[in-house]
Amino acid sequence: MKQLMLVLLALLGILEAPALQAGEMKPLEIGDQRELFVDDYLIDQLKGAELRLHHPVDEGIVLKFDKPWEGLFCGYCTVIKDGDLYRAYYRGRPSAGADGDVGEVYCYAESKDGVNWTKPEFSMFEKAGFKKNNIILADAAPMTHNFSPFLDTRPGVPQAERYKALGGTMGSGLVAFTSPDGIHWKQHPAGAVIPKKMVPFPYMFDSQNVAFWSPVEKKYISYFRVFKDKIRRIARTESDDFIHWSPPVLMEYTSRGEKAPIEHLYTNQTHPYFRAPHIYLAVAARFMPGRQVLTDAQAKEIGVHPRYFKDTSDAILMTTRGDNTYQRTFLSGFITGGIGAQNWVSRTNYPALNVVQTGPAEMSVYVNQDYAQPTAHLRRYSMRLDGFASVRADYAGGELITKPLIFDGSELSINFSTSAAGGIKVEIQDENGKPIPGFTLADSREQIGNEVNRIVTWKGGKDLKSLSGKPVRLRFVMKDADLYSLQFK
Repeated sequence: MKQLMLVLLALLGILEAPALQAGEMKPLEIGDQRELFVDDYLIDQLKGAELRLHHPVDEGIVLKFDKPWEGLFCGYCTVIKDGDLYRAYYRGRPSAGADGDVGEVYCYAESKDGVNWTKPEFSMFEKAGFKKNNIILADAAPMTHNFSPFLDTRPGVPQAERYKALGGTMGSGLVAFTSPDGIHWKQHPAGAVIPKKMVPFPYMFDSQNVAFWSPVEKKYISYFRVFKDKIRRIARTESDDFIHWSPPVLMEYTSRGEKAPIEHLYTNQTHPYFRAPHIYLAVAARFMPGRQVLTDAQAKEIGVHPRYFKDTSDAILMTTRGDNTYQRTFLSGFITGGIGAQNWVSRTNYPALNVVQTGPAEMSVYVNQDYAQPTAHLRRYSMRLDGFASVRADYAGGELITKPLIFDGSELSINFSTSAAGGIKVEIQDENGKPIPGFTLADSREQIGNEVNRIVTWKGGKDLKSLSGKPVRLRFVMKDADLYSLQFK
């Protein structure tokens, strides 16, 4: 009854919105971590502003799958940034065949900038009559169907296990691998660490099944593909040692407080965002079975395999913060098919695992395209740092008011952009919504420009030490501007 009265009074203009009343909302403890506007975690109110999804820029082909042991059915790619070196892993598969048979290998490429890639020549496996090639794993079916490596960042990890991987199908379970250098791999003695018997679903594992060390949860986390009610879904499990895993939990989907549609997700590609590892990004492949776009004549013209143009697919963006729910804040496509029939076949537009930094203000995601075609390749798409989504206010102006939060730091940094006519002002309020003297809107210096790291200032300067550790709200008053992220430093 009390909450209802507050709502009525707010509607009459007698009180501010109910969320601004003392004691109504527990402050978020964000410390000094970077927060992105990929969900509504920080947001209490938006007035004349909205959460807006941004789309990566197509930067063109970076790897052609043109070697005899690669071919039309290359897929399940992973890109890892290890210091100054970028590593790419992908399945080589020149001809169609059953999942997990001996025709599959895993290939490797590397780059010094994430843009220009080379394929080193090794002599570990002879394939297609070639003793030298870029194959780093072969003769290991069915694990070479969907081998998915990661760089283990757990403190104290032995050098011999600096890289780890999972691979396998329902018959084998998910089998563990280790490597000291990301190139020379061996199967872990434990074998299938996530066996079929521990997964309570009728079908599982037949796509890229990912794992990583979470510095926030201080556990290994794995997300893998299952079927539920004949729909491709995602399950999550966790481990302290990468060998013993918890019973899997089915992931659910919400969108801005509502249940989100359940769609076929072929791969999930969930991983900690490198600038905010408490936020797990999922640039997932959305599969539309039976949604045929091409005619038989179009399919023949581009040379796609006759079994692989009866469906279509694209990439979507989801996030999760370590629970059993993905936030599908944006239901529309994140990376959609480009111009041309070759982009509208089955199992194309599948993102590689991981978003990596490729410039001072740039990051990249890589996408497997032209699947089942002679032109199969890996393509790079670029974004500004943190640029998945933003709080956007157009020329008419708008506002964002955060939930109460407790920070640790002495400066507020924002990643933002404005037009020449636009700008952003920041007011700091107490947890009840009352402006704090010295940090009011009138005290705020307008931020104009386009930067990934701008320190916000007021007439009295930028020092926020007096507010650190206390519950506050942030009010952003914006005009023709985007706010991508914030961080207290």
